[in-house]
Amino acid sequence: MLQRPSRPNIITPKISTMPRQQTEATVYLDVYKLVVERRRLEQERQKIEQRSQQINQRLTQLDQQIVVLETTLQQMRSGIVPEARPIPPQAKADQTEIFDMLFLEY
Repeated sequence: MLQRPSRPNIITPKISTMPRQQTEATVYLDVYKLVVERRRLEQERQKIEQRSQQINQRLTQLDQQIVVLETTLQQMRSGIVPEARPIPPQAKADQTEIFDMLFLEY
């Protein structure tokens, strides 16, 4: 059975179970495997960096929204009330009932 590394943070390379004879072809194969793993890790790093940038942008937006809401709160506490939109009057019951009811039976 395979033993796991003591620290979960370590990325372990894929290991073949059968050792190969050291020939030029096996060396090329090992080089190819390392290059493929390097490309994969670079792509993963780029994705993580993009996600980190998205998170930082969202955090900046949240900070700005918090500042705006805190200033609004301070204005409300000091008695300065920002202009409120008037509430539109309710529509009459006759105007809202313009649809006929239709019952369908299956």
